[in-house]
Order: sequence, then structure tokens, then C-alpha cells
Amino acid sequence: MSEEKKQQLPETSKEEKTIIKSTVNLEEGTVEKNETSTESQKDSIADQNTIVVETDVINEIDDSNAEDAEDTDTVKRHEIPMPEYHEMSMENLVGELQRLVKNEKVQAIRKHVDTIKDEFNQKFDEFLEGKKEEFITSGGNEIDFRYNSVAKRQFNEVYNEYREKRNQHYKSLEKSHKENLAYRLDLIEQLKALVNVEEDINTTYNNFKDIQAKWRHAGPIPKADYNNVWKTYHHHIEIFYDFLNINRELRDLDFKHNLEEKSKIVARAEELAKEPDLNRAFRELQVLHKIWKEDLGPVGKDHREDIWDKFSAATKTIHERRQDFFKNLDKIKEKNLARKNALIEDINNISANVSSNHGTLQQQIKKIEELRDAFFKAGQVPQKLNSKTWNSFKTAVRNFNQNKNAFYKNLKKDQQENLDKKRALLEVALSLKESEDWDSTTSEMKRIQGEWKKVGHVPRKYSDKLWKDFKNACNHYFDRLNALKNDAFKEEEANYKQKDAFIERLKSFELSGEKEKDLASIKEFSEEWKTYGRVPFKKKNINQKFDKIIDALFQKMGISKQQSELLKYGNKIQQLTDTDNKERAIQNERTFIRKKIDESKDEIRQLENNLDFFSNASESNPIVQDVIKRVNQHKESLAAWKAKLKKLNILKNNLEKDVEDIENSEE
Repeated sequence: MSEEKKQQLPETSKEEKTIIKSTVNLEEGTVEKNETSTESQKDSIADQNTIVVETDVINEIDDSNAEDAEDTDTVKRHEIPMPEYHEMSMENLVGELQRLVKNEKVQAIRKHVDTIKDEFNQKFDEFLEGKKEEFITSGGNEIDFRYNSVAKRQFNEVYNEYREKRNQHYKSLEKSHKENLAYRLDLIEQLKALVNVEEDINTTYNNFKDIQAKWRHAGPIPKADYNNVWKTYHHHIEIFYDFLNINRELRDLDFKHNLEEKSKIVARAEELAKEPDLNRAFRELQVLHKIWKEDLGPVGKDHREDIWDKFSAATKTIHERRQDFFKNLDKIKEKNLARKNALIEDINNISANVSSNHGTLQQQIKKIEELRDAFFKAGQVPQKLNSKTWNSFKTAVRNFNQNKNAFYKNLKKDQQENLDKKRALLEVALSLKESEDWDSTTSEMKRIQGEWKKVGHVPRKYSDKLWKDFKNACNHYFDRLNALKNDAFKEEEANYKQKDAFIERLKSFELSGEKEKDLASIKEFSEEWKTYGRVPFKKKNINQKFDKIIDALFQKMGISKQQSELLKYGNKIQQLTDTDNKERAIQNERTFIRKKIDESKDEIRQLENNLDFFSNASESNPIVQDVIKRVNQHKESLAAWKAKLKKLNILKNNLEKDVEDIENSEE
């Protein structure tokens, strides 16, 4: 520095010289430096006599920020939530991995991908073990076992895509990190040179500010160099401020600015101490520490200890809350561990008592599946015990499967018997598939289908073909039956259209007033109605329309309801003869009529008994008249039911005679 410039600078006081020679304040994370150090000592200062803040939380934040030095988007990276991958199925894990690889930065998802990989491999190993046991149970040889898993193939494809992206990312970053490191070291050299440059102090100060701005935008560097480079840079910042001590105006302006900004950081840290989301609070706290260290310089000596104590206090509060949270989380994991150990013990107990009965063993298999599901849903356990717990679980399940297989290996004889039964059922199905005896064949087909379901396992190599042939035979028969029903439905639709047209014609019929003639006309209508046959089940109400019109005509003719019912019964008899099973339909009708006859007799008997209570009453008594009226109505109804039964018996006798004639002709 020129003699002229030295004369412009105020003389350094004894106190200020002491400050220059003293150790740099610990809260700034710098190293001790003496003003009279040689240039070589300055160069090596970053590797010597370092003093770090002796608190766990500050060290943790420093280490995390050093790791983040390789990533310019650390805030976003830390905000990616960590779902409960332990509870996801293999398919869902593949989907989650695809989403992360597609939507997130590759450097931000390492922990997620590693967790997903571990969970997927555990579930796939257990799944594959189960498939292998099934293969052996069905008679396969262990050395021949192969399984092509779609989920595993998809996982490998997505994971390989992630690895390729990750490798490309870090390969491209390596070069830029080295360039950024060289650039930052050059900025440090420029900073060191400021205290020896021969120029106006204001120009030197502006150059210093320019170096600070360049430093903030210099880009990420390797995390291995981060702390040493930062300490070296900050050390020379302190040296410059000590040099700037001779120009108090500029120094105080900077101190004031730094104090204002650090006060804002303290205020924000105190707010974060009350933030409910502890992860969010800690992430933002890391950012605040990074700004405190990298973007801001020191403050005046009078404020240094106070401002740092406030920031440190807020930091410790967040850290303590976070530690409490993790302690509670550890307790939860310990509970999960106890739950999983209990489930493993349950599996071991079942494994030690595998049933020798197929039905009971199937229940045990179902119970093992429930225990497996409960194990996967039980949550995370302490990391150091994760592998041990998983291995214990796999061993317990494997032991059960081995004992189960030992039982089923002794069932080959039973499987051969089952094979013979199913082959016999197949022969029956093949012999009936072309049958046209629809009633008996349909019943038999349904029976053998039910029997098929009851027959146990058969050897795998026969199972698929045997089932395919049986199913095809049954389907062939029922397809023919359905086609027949479709034809019958078309015929019933045609009958319905004819009956509907007939109803319209019947509505226009007018009575002549001559009873015999009108009865003959109604009988002709009834006979014609019988010729139209059955209608679709859902449209059977058209028969009720016909009955209502006939009832209305009988009523106009003065014919009682019982008489009209008897006259119409011929239509009912015709319907019975049109059913597929005439004998059963007639028998059901006879049973129904007999029941009605018995009910009518009971009603008459009860009403006549009631009249005995009114033996002294006059027949003009309204109650007596009502009872007598009801007795007469039931007697009329009884006579009508008896007449119907007589007609039905005649129909039954004729039907039996027809059958007898057919049998005699066959003989």
C-alpha cells in the first residue's frame, strides 16, 4: 500500500489490534488467525487449528449442508414425503418407483429408491418362496422351478432407468463441481489480495462486495471440499474486515447490514421453534444456517455474542423438539418390533403343530396368510433389528411351508383317486351333452357339476386339460338348452301378440240378452283362448285381463262369482296341461284345492258354532244375519272347490289312461 494511502487511514487502536490478533468468534465457525501470520501460514489456515461449535445440532446441520453442497435444489429434495413403503404391495411399490423416477430429480430420491428396493426385494423373496412351495406341493421338482414375475421385471426396468439417470447426472456434475471448486479457490485468492492492493479504500471495498456476490453464485462443489473451502473463505473474510477496521464507516455499514439480516434470521428461527411440522422446521433451519455462514459477514463486537446466543437458543429448541420426536418414533418402532415378534411366534406355533387333516390344514394356511398380512402392516422396526426380524419371519414361514409340503407329498394316492373320479364325471358329461331329454339331463348336469366341485386336487399335469374338457361338455349342453329356450321365448311372444289382439276383440263383444246363447259365446271365447298357448312369464298378467273381462260378462248375465269361477276353471286346467311336468302341476293343484276345501269346511264349522251362542236371538238380529250370510258364502265356495276337484280328477284319470295306452302300445 502506498505511503499516501497509509496516511489517509486512521491509526489502529490498541483495542482494535487486539481484536485483529484475537481468535475469530466461534459462532462464525472460523479459525484463530494472527495478523502477523506469513502468507504460507494463511494458505494452510483451512487445514490447521480449526475450532468448531461443540454442539450436536450445529455439527448435524453443518454435515447436512456439506452433503447438500452437491445439489442446488436441496429444498425440494428434502420436501419429498416418505410414505409407508412397508405397507405397500409389490405392484404399488413399482408404481411409486415409476412416479419418483419420472417426476422427481434423480439426486433427490436416493433414500426413497433404496427403501423401495429393500421393501420390494423382501416381499418378492417371500412371494417367490410361496410359489416355489406351491410348485413342490403340486408334484414338481425343486430344481425345475422357474417363475416369471411381471412385477419383478417391471421393477428391474424402472430401477435400471433410475441407475442410468443417476449415473448420467453425477457424471455430468463431476466436471462442473471441479470447475466450481477451482473458481471458488480463485475467488479466495482474489480476496486475499485485497489487503495488499494499492488503490482507494472505497474501490477495494467495492471489489470485496463483488467477490462476495460471485461467491454466492459460484455453484455447487464436492461435499468433501465444502467445509474446508468455506472455512478458508470465511477466514479471509474476517481478515478483510480486520483490515477494514481502519475505515470504520464502511465497516460499520456492513456490520449494521449484517446485524439487520441476522436479526431477521433469528426472528425466523424463533418462529420455526413453534412450527408443528418438525421436519419442515429443521429443513428451513438448515437453510438459515447456510445463509448465516455463506451470505452474511460478521456483526459488531458488541452484538456478536448476543445475536449468536439467540440464534443458537432457537436452534437448540428445534433440535430438542426433533430429538423428542425421534425418541417417540423409536418407541413406536419398539412396539412394532414387539408386535412382529409376537406374530413370528404365532407362526412358529402353527408350524410346530401342522395338522394331518386337509380341511384343518387349509384353515392353518389361511391363518398363516392372515399373520403374514399383519406382519407387513405392523410398521417399521428399529433399523439395526430390521434384517434380524425379517430373517426370523422368513424362517418361520419357510418351516411351516416345509411341514405343509411334507403332508401333501403323502396325498399322491388321494390325488390319483380324485383323478379317477373326475375322469368318470367327464365321461358322464360327454355322454349327456347331445341329450334332448331336457328335464332329467339338466338335473343330472347340475348334479355332476356339484360333484366336480367336491372332488379334491388332482395332479397339476392333468388338472387344466381335464377341467377344460369337462367345462366344454357342460357348456355345449347348456348352450343347446338356452337356444331351445330362446326359440320357446319367440313362440311365447307370438302367443302374447295373439292374446293381446284377442283381448281387444273381446272388449267389443256385446251380450244379446239370451243367457244360453251368451254362455255359448263365452265358452267359444274360452276355447279359443286356450289355443294360444303360453306367454312370457313377465307378461302373464294378460291372463288376468281375460279373466276380468269374462267376470264382467258373467256379472252382467247375473251369474254368481262361484259359478263363473267354475266355468273359467277350464282355462286353468288347460294351463296345467301346457306345463313341462304335467303330473307334478296337477298334483300341486289337487293339493291346493284340497287345502281350500278344508279351509272352507273349517270356516263353516266355526261360523255354525258361533250361531249356537245366538240361539235365543232373533234371526232379524244383524249379527245373526251376517253370520248366516257368511256361512252361505262359504258353502257356495265349498261347492265350487269340490266341483273343481271333480274336474281335476277327471283330467288326472284321463292323463293316466293316456299313459297306460302308450305303455300298452309299446309292449
